[in-house]
Amino acid sequence: MAALPFNETRIEELVLRFNAVMAKEGADISDLGGNASDDVVAVTLQETGGDLSRDEITQEIESMNDEQQDALVALFWIGRGDAEPEAWKETKGLARQLHNGSASRYLLGQPEVGEFLTEGLEKMLEYGVD
Repeated sequence: MAALPFNETRIEELVLRFNAVMAKEGADISDLGGNASDDVVAVTLQETGGDLSRDEITQEIESMNDEQQDALVALFWIGRGDAEPEAWKETKGLARQLHNGSASRYLLGQPEVGEFLTEGLEKMLEYGVD
């Protein structure tokens, strides 16, 4: 039976944070059009220099041990359909082999990371995890 090196709640919290970061646009619009009531919404959806959410999730992932980072990437792959829950151990091993950079950078570079982590967690729970 497969074992996750973290609990469901931690994954669900990470998914919420990934979704918050991924919802923001990277580009800054210098002239928002002059309607002050609409400008607030546009600014909220843009990443700014003082926005720490991306840095915070990066630090959280990078502070995880290797097994946890590998498991996070493996969950993502299972949710995306690249692997099956039955191959959990092998998928984590592959994540370790292909880990040639930061896990946070890799995951933040995936537009649907939150959705795939959620699906991966659901598949693993259906399969049965410790």
